Amino acid sequence: MANTKLLLSDLAASIEYVPSKYVRPMKDRPNLDEVQSSLDGSIPLIDLEGVHALNRSHVIRQIADACQTDGFFQVKNHGIPESVIHGMLSIAKEFFHLSESERLKNYSADPLKTMRLSTSFNVKTEQVSCWRDFLRLYCYPLEDYIHEWPSNPPSFRDDVAEYSKNVRKLALVLLEAISESLGLERNHIDKALGKHSQQMAINYYPPCPQPELTFGLPSHADPNALTILLQDDVLGLQVLKNGKWVAIHPIPNTFIINIGDQIQVISNDRYKSAVHRVVVNSQTERISIPTFYCPSPEALMGAAPGLIDTHHPALYRKFTYSDYFVKFWNRGLATQSCLDMFKT
Repeated sequence: MANTKLLLSDLAASIEYVPSKYVRPMKDRPNLDEVQSSLDGSIPLIDLEGVHALNRSHVIRQIADACQTDGFFQVKNHGIPESVIHGMLSIAKEFFHLSESERLKNYSADPLKTMRLSTSFNVKTEQVSCWRDFLRLYCYPLEDYIHEWPSNPPSFRDDVAEYSKNVRKLALVLLEAISESLGLERNHIDKALGKHSQQMAINYYPPCPQPELTFGLPSHADPNALTILLQDDVLGLQVLKNGKWVAIHPIPNTFIINIGDQIQVISNDRYKSAVHRVVVNSQTERISIPTFYCPSPEALMGAAPGLIDTHHPALYRKFTYSDYFVKFWNRGLATQSCLDMFKT
């Protein structure tokens, strides 16, 4: 009877073993003993306070170094108030603690819906399920989507809208800085993304009785331009650095930034889309809230002309973002990026 539950969170509390559909093949398990820690400073923490000041050039160099080596960095003094961050984390937890019947009002297995509660990743095509539930929201333009969002908890729309507006401002600051770090005009990536799209996932990872057998999300790179991740204080995110997995220890009131496939394309491979994964634990629920800053579907993606010359030919053919995302979605999460399908 328990296995008829639509959401993992309504199943997980009643089981002592991981159901077979969540169990990864032996060669594709977390190997948690081999994971390193970010406490050694291996993941850069960049102070964005200087991005609007005299030492902007120093911050730009730090961003360039991080994007070239790992595609991954953390930011502090980013301008988003603590109250907004705490409000977002609080309302996310409150949503996933609603009754099963209340949460399921938002459930859909249709990936084309712009607001849906679902589970795993792509339940229609994947062979092994992911140990997570998620609420997916479109957030820009806000007025086009906010009416679709859950109305319970009562402050959900107000709290998430305030957070979304703040994160968009941060995304635009980062896109300018990344453009500048590539030697491009500050607004180059902004224009390359067309009308822009902003989406959010509120990920819920319940405690798992056998975390060594499964993943919250297996290793993958993000298909969008830039991901801005807010997470609670529970370990789970890991990033691939120099062939080794590094566990990211959460730092309060910071964000994790990772470069997505579209910035790798625009940069003509100067910057790398970050490969990362999520592990789970047996003790504590975990919430993470990635904002995916994306091109609009019709945006035509390709290397920036200023980064192409006889010694650096364009590495990718031009494509629309909608074409790219369809390939990503149908293939499922994998360490190997979809980018190879679009190479010249």
